[in-house]
Amino acid sequence: MKVLFLAPQPFYQERGTPIAVKIALETLSKKLALSSRSQHAIDVLCYAEGENVEIPGVGIHRTPTPRCLEGIRPGISLKKLLCDLFFLFSTLTLVVKARKNQYTVIHAVEESVFIAWLIKKLWGIPYIYDMDSSLSLQVTEKWWWSKPLYPIMNLLEGIAVRGSVAVAPVCDALSAIATKHGSPHTVMLRDVSLLPLTAELNDCRNHTLGLHLTKDQPVILYVGNLEHYQGIDLLVDSFALVRDHTAQPHLVIVGGTPDSIEKYQHKAAHLGCATTISFLGPRPVSQLKDYLTAADIVVSPRVKGNNTPMKIYSYLHSGKALLATDLATHRQVLDEEISVLAPAEATGFAAGLRTLLDNPELRRTIGENAQRRAEALYTLSAFETQLAALYDEVRVRVSEGGSQDGVVQEEA
Repeated sequence: MKVLFLAPQPFYQERGTPIAVKIALETLSKKLALSSRSQHAIDVLCYAEGENVEIPGVGIHRTPTPRCLEGIRPGISLKKLLCDLFFLFSTLTLVVKARKNQYTVIHAVEESVFIAWLIKKLWGIPYIYDMDSSLSLQVTEKWWWSKPLYPIMNLLEGIAVRGSVAVAPVCDALSAIATKHGSPHTVMLRDVSLLPLTAELNDCRNHTLGLHLTKDQPVILYVGNLEHYQGIDLLVDSFALVRDHTAQPHLVIVGGTPDSIEKYQHKAAHLGCATTISFLGPRPVSQLKDYLTAADIVVSPRVKGNNTPMKIYSYLHSGKALLATDLATHRQVLDEEISVLAPAEATGFAAGLRTLLDNPELRRTIGENAQRRAEALYTLSAFETQLAALYDEVRVRVSEGGSQDGVVQEEA
């Protein structure tokens, strides 16, 4: 099987979708039993920026783009859409070059599904829709002026879903959207914990965080980008309401760009929290376990979106108490047995923080429950099983319809 993997992202960067892409490529490489000496059976097309990574049997191709289009941030943006024009031409070039040994299937992540749809129409190559978000919802939530275009974008999204050989949503909400659009076959590819299978957590938090806290001071931790939809304004506003708690909590925020960090540092100072909120900036994924070890409470204050944040799975696996906004983005994975779910407004979220600060035993109980569930459902082994099921089904479907689509069939 020869796969063209379309990843319209900076690759590799340590953030949501690029991390998920890397995990998928490593898993698919093992699934296809590729080695470093194999001819590349997986070609990946990604944006020009990002670090090179070595994955057996995987060749990385980058779109040639001007420097002014570098610095792609998470989520949809005009800069990203401009990069996608270059991405389209690069995809067409790869397909034309491979015409004597054509791709068996295209694995299309996010908006690249529309390019994959076009290629199927031109060359008959089937595609998998790796559905990390609802594109029609993402665009209309980002730009208010695009809301009248929602019916058209929703129609196009449906066409892309129905044209695929299979859809791989990352969460229940997206699975429901795929089903509504008439997905021919759906296999859930949930994100997974980035912690080791058995997370042995050793407390060395002051060294890790670079802070001077007493052993009784609870640390509240957020990990991720600082984009608006993540709810950082909500988090800071909520923490300001509990900063005088007798337990003397300290909020630690890991991630963000220099501009976003400066913005929220000003906000924290304005609210009188300059000394009780620490912004540590980006940290390598390899250090995630250390930061989760240092925490007593982990938080996901997201206010928009329907896909579950990737951080949730590592939060659960860490065995630390989790507080999240009570929205569908979280409810499709979380419940009251493994988390505290609070309203997505400052007073309600602060009440959730206060509940956890007041109850160490509750923190311990939901943390233990969360870790057991994560070990059972949200580890790499679970993802490998899901991806194998997806490609086994795709292989059957491509074999059955390959001759009429003009696709070259190859055994892995």
